Amino acid sequence: MITLKSMREIEEMKRAGEVVAACHREIAKSIVPGRTTQELNDMIARHIEELGAKQFTKGYNGFPAETCMSVNDVIAHGFPSSRPLVDGDLLKIDIVAEYEGWFGDSCWCYTVGTPSPAAEKLLQVTYECLELGISQAFPGNRLGDVTSAIQRHAESHGYGVVRDLLGHGIGRQLHEEPEYEHVGVPGKGIRLKEGMVFTIEPMINEGTFRIRIDEDGWTARTADGKLSAQFEHTIAITSEGPLILTAQ
Repeated sequence: MITLKSMREIEEMKRAGEVVAACHREIAKSIVPGRTTQELNDMIARHIEELGAKQFTKGYNGFPAETCMSVNDVIAHGFPSSRPLVDGDLLKIDIVAEYEGWFGDSCWCYTVGTPSPAAEKLLQVTYECLELGISQAFPGNRLGDVTSAIQRHAESHGYGVVRDLLGHGIGRQLHEEPEYEHVGVPGKGIRLKEGMVFTIEPMINEGTFRIRIDEDGWTARTADGKLSAQFEHTIAITSEGPLILTAQ
């Protein structure tokens, strides 16, 4: 069942989104060669607490850290580690925060030092996919209008759109209905209604859309070892269009 939120509830949710956005703004200054993802994770964990919110990721179904840190061919759910970042790395940081019982969720993709032209193009197209998806998130449209805009743009550049990791509703729970792939057909899928709140989080691979999972049961990698990028916002459907709750 999809839970519709009132505008008052959406405003309350926005506070959780603002915590997540603030963490991204703060951590962006520290993403440099030589820094480890464990150090970045610990900084974010402290900042969430300083902002009066709670981390949720550590311990969720056994996940070992407060954030997901996914480097290069890791698509999502990467563990923070002591490996120093190097010039040219592509780093996805997925932050979840709980504030007064509501959740905010946003992943952002960062380059470490100077990106390769291939990485820079992948980042640009992935961000454009997010923007195109959000631009279709109006009441009366279908979810397929959102996902097909993402799929068309990514595939027009020869990239693969991950199917096995899903966007999701969000509210009092991190994962609510609907859960959906970021591919689709215009005019198909559930109809978008005022009060729906969900993530739009395209994961775009340089090569195949197929993935593999490491033995740890979490770390999702591209099946061909090529780069992957992701940008994610939590959005609400309102009468005036999409409201980005995790805007930076």
